[in-house]
Amino acid sequence: MLLKHTTPKEIDRKSLTINPAKTCQPIGAMYAAFGLNGCLPHSHGSQGCCAYHRSTLTRHFKEPIVASTSSFSEGSSVFGGSANLVQAIDTIFNVYDPLIVAVHTTCLSETIGDDLTQIISKAAEEGKIPEGKMVIHCNTPSYVGSHVTGYSNQVVAFVKFFSTSTMKKRNAVNLVAGWMEPSDMREIKRMAKEMEARTIMFPDMTGVLDTGLTGKYTMYPHGGTTLSDMKATGDSRFTIGLGEYCTTDACIKLENKCKVKFEVVDIPIGLKATDRFVMSLSRHANVPVPDSITEERSKLLDLIADNQKYFYGKRVALFGDPDTLVPLTEFLISLDMKPVYIVTGTPGKGFDERMATLLKDIPEAKYMSGAGADIFRLHQWIKQEGVDMLIGNTYGKYISLDENIPFIRFGFPIADRAGHNYFPKTGYVGATNLTIQILNALMDYQDRTCPEEKVEFQM
Repeated sequence: MLLKHTTPKEIDRKSLTINPAKTCQPIGAMYAAFGLNGCLPHSHGSQGCCAYHRSTLTRHFKEPIVASTSSFSEGSSVFGGSANLVQAIDTIFNVYDPLIVAVHTTCLSETIGDDLTQIISKAAEEGKIPEGKMVIHCNTPSYVGSHVTGYSNQVVAFVKFFSTSTMKKRNAVNLVAGWMEPSDMREIKRMAKEMEARTIMFPDMTGVLDTGLTGKYTMYPHGGTTLSDMKATGDSRFTIGLGEYCTTDACIKLENKCKVKFEVVDIPIGLKATDRFVMSLSRHANVPVPDSITEERSKLLDLIADNQKYFYGKRVALFGDPDTLVPLTEFLISLDMKPVYIVTGTPGKGFDERMATLLKDIPEAKYMSGAGADIFRLHQWIKQEGVDMLIGNTYGKYISLDENIPFIRFGFPIADRAGHNYFPKTGYVGATNLTIQILNALMDYQDRTCPEEKVEFQM
């Protein structure tokens, strides 16, 4: 009911964000930490922050998200959290026995100014870190950036603390995974294997947040990038980053530290982005593109050609992360759809520049990034001139219901549906899944809203 009072008239807002199209940095750092085998994320801040981050990830993945916290009290907030973190490190290794503890900060510890390097060094000097175990850290203040920024900062920490060069190059290509579902990472690894390319993916959530039910609880599942593989990334022949916002900093760090050259491509969502990834991997791994991959592409093209009339001219509004919105927008244009309203709460010039290029032939299109680019603004744009479809995370369902438009759940978080961590959206297979999902949503809407005498058996 409240959304019905949203007005199409925009008012200049400089200090107010309503329903931001993002969440906070520590969630991204926590998610990335699960991509290392035997790693326990640790939130250096209050219990409430950690509880929120865990619950958000749990609702999305439908899996128990295990993370520890420094549990700041009023005293910690005034005098600092050094004693809390040292005690936490001691307790974690004695009770939970991880291989790695990945510490990330919160607003509170950043505002206080806790020096994680000094605190962790103190814990090591006092013998709190067992031999063969490690504590790494990154800074993730929630009052800047977004969950995408936090993810990037954690991945940079992986390179900083683990990647090692022995000066003996290995015939392998690093795949730095941006924010994707485990199913998307699994599909990318499958494609690389099909091409017979030797790769190291990091972080890697497969086998961690998509495990099966065995009747036995395992705190540290078998999946994730192993410590030996993470160290070996410094000897790889090349690095491909998947997603500009999530992986560029890690690729630069790896090149500066270990002299591994890199290329950053879009997350392979849709036809053209997948083409670019496949050709990049083929070129840098020095392997041909097999017929099996070409056949997957041809099936996607056939599906698009067979159903082009349903996609043509449909107006779409999107919100989410820049690394997914860019290739997704490009794919919708490939389907002859018209992405007209796009917002992301993650700040950065790269998104605006890419959108300007992609949408140059759609003069009515509007796009925005940063603090002012919230879901409320997106709804106002939709109120001004409607759309045929909305694509975004679960928070978009309210606009969908209010405006009675088809809704595709895509991105993070998705708390009210299942399947997103089982069915990939990357690669040609993922693009086929997404195309079918879009097609079914449009046809379901047509069946549901057309006059009774216009219902067609075959559409």
